[in-house]
Amino acid sequence: MVAPQARWSALLEMLTRGDGRIEVEAAAAELGVSAATTRRDLDELARQQMVTRTHGGAVINAIAYDLPLRYKAARNAPEKDRIADAAAGLVKAGAVVGLNGGTTTTAVARALAIRPELGTESAGPSLTVVTNALNIANELVVRRHVKLVVTGGVARPASYELTGPLATEVLAQITLDHVFIGVDAIDVRHGATAQDEGEAGINRALALRAEQVVVVADSSKLGRRAFARICPVKDVDVLVTGKAAGPELTEPFAAAGVEIVRA
Repeated sequence: MVAPQARWSALLEMLTRGDGRIEVEAAAAELGVSAATTRRDLDELARQQMVTRTHGGAVINAIAYDLPLRYKAARNAPEKDRIADAAAGLVKAGAVVGLNGGTTTTAVARALAIRPELGTESAGPSLTVVTNALNIANELVVRRHVKLVVTGGVARPASYELTGPLATEVLAQITLDHVFIGVDAIDVRHGATAQDEGEAGINRALALRAEQVVVVADSSKLGRRAFARICPVKDVDVLVTGKAAGPELTEPFAAAGVEIVRA
């Protein structure tokens, strides 16, 4: 039996694949569940203001174009976990690490939190993490070996990220050894990009403060572009991606001087 959250995520994925509308019978057939279950699922998504119910189906709401993080979590999850483990392996004890919001960087935060090399028996922290993501802060605040720094800013419900001048003012006062940036898209011509210009701005500020800029992106993000630029490819030192990313996707980045790590 598929969990309700997984069905809701799948329904939202269907809505974003096409023209923004789905029919109950077709969606039920694709999910392998009854039409009654699909109607209840769409009713719940409508209650959450993610969709608007229509006769026989639903249409996606404008606010759902950038799907909330909780609905993205299962997308390419095994690949993202491998990417996160590889990214965490770049960090040594004593480092100062920046993390923006997103499912892949959340996985990186979890990988950093459980790495035995970064644990410490002393009273002080062995790792400093700077983040503008509320969900990442929530997970790391209980880790005694992590010194956690959270930027200020205005929270975006879709990504749990804090954005705006309050966030960038904090970042202007610090330096980072590494920053791990999750992106909506990245290609050689347009660089790393995000759908939201506010998120792109804070991500750019993180990148400017780091000695090493690491983009963590599964294969679905490569060779694509989104609305707002985070940074050009020349500013990216390392791209950590999955084995599903073939040479046709990674070679342009390598030719541009980016170190490629496949996980």
